[in-house]
Amino acid sequence: MATGELSSNWKKLQKTLTKTSSVEPTPSKNGTKRKRESTLKARVGAGKLPQSRQAAIKRDLKRKKSMASGVSQVQRKTTILEVESSNDTQRLRVEPPSAVLVNAGLSHHVELGRYVAIDCEMVGVGPNPARESALARVSLVNYNGEQVYDSYVLSKEPVTDWRTHVSGIRPEHMAEARSLEHVQAEVSKIITGRILVGHAIHHDLEAMMLSHPKRDIRDTSRHPPYRKWAGGSWPALKILTSELLGFEIQDGAHSSVEDARACMLLFRKDKASFEKEHSRRWPAPPAPAPAPESESPAPDNQSHPARSKKKKKKKRH
Repeated sequence: MATGELSSNWKKLQKTLTKTSSVEPTPSKNGTKRKRESTLKARVGAGKLPQSRQAAIKRDLKRKKSMASGVSQVQRKTTILEVESSNDTQRLRVEPPSAVLVNAGLSHHVELGRYVAIDCEMVGVGPNPARESALARVSLVNYNGEQVYDSYVLSKEPVTDWRTHVSGIRPEHMAEARSLEHVQAEVSKIITGRILVGHAIHHDLEAMMLSHPKRDIRDTSRHPPYRKWAGGSWPALKILTSELLGFEIQDGAHSSVEDARACMLLFRKDKASFEKEHSRRWPAPPAPAPAPESESPAPDNQSHPARSKKKKKKKRH
């Protein structure tokens, strides 16, 4: 290529670059969006739009503003112990409960705190299945209602009534069920050292052949303010949930995870009263008395009691 032709092309390129740099930058989408919103605000303020349209625009602008402020604030995830220590009962569902993972065993990703709620499903065994029961499923949730543990349990006795319409348990569920000993060990590890929440909880512990300190139990069926819903007797979990929490459970077959969540919500709803009643029944042990002060040694200038001198015996010659 000739030198003159190269210079000519370079000059053309320079002119093109100059034109490109002189062009004003295209306004950003956010700027256009803000301009559109300010125009809408002006039109709404001037009353140039129908009232229904004005109301819709105001709602949309308010929603966008709240979303923007929410994004600008970096929120730290609240720990389970912080939630448990809070007295806020306005939002009982801190987070939407996760989906039920049936027979998933231990949920390793779920955070555990001081409180866990338990519920069990039973099946009928023996010649009188209406009266004799065996454990068939156990579920535990944490303070937020998140599933901590769920497992089908193999019965040691032949099942004569699956009670499917109530328990939701079917024979095919036992194909992947865990042994009673395995479930006992895992549940015992979860509840040890924690406060256990449940409804008529002694039935669940009896079915699992486990014990738990009474001072670490919060039973929603025995809570005095809740017993008024049954005329002083033992209220049904379904009734308490409907009357006090405002939603329905046990419409069909029961879900032990759902029932455990309802128990935890009932406890949280009146937690202060639960703990007050607990303190009355199980007062804190008195502080140990201080140890008596030891006698200080006598000063050096203080006279000491004279020691009795033994008489020397004379030697006989």
